[in-house]
Amino acid sequence: MATPTMERATPLAEPAPRISRERPAGGFELWSWLFMRLSGIVLLFLAVGHVLIMHVMDEGIDRVDFGFVAARWASPFWRTWDWAMLTLALVHGINGLRVIAQDYVRRPGARFAVNASFAILGFVLFVLGTVVVFTFDPSRWGAA
Repeated sequence: MATPTMERATPLAEPAPRISRERPAGGFELWSWLFMRLSGIVLLFLAVGHVLIMHVMDEGIDRVDFGFVAARWASPFWRTWDWAMLTLALVHGINGLRVIAQDYVRRPGARFAVNASFAILGFVLFVLGTVVVFTFDPSRWGAA
């Protein structure tokens, strides 16, 4: 003889956790989100061009020395290329760190401190890199 069994009530299915972030609706976060996508595309072009020119073309890495950099940076085009790559990489990276801090640092005061330290570090590196790119003078080093 079969005994009646009670069917268990199935709990309501919980929605699957989101793996990626949603696109922001507006304001600073939307512009930050758009910047990350656009700067990533531009950085890809700049970085691949840099690797091809510096490491693949002609004799490859063997030709890169002080004289090569001095000759390359004699052109405003290459200084601008390298400065754009430096600037975009720094801002892109600092913005990425800001998003990570936003996700994982829960306390608002700690999040502000972490983001402020990222911004200060990024600004210092930007200033140092800009000074190097735009004030580099090979004649002061006695080689070229």
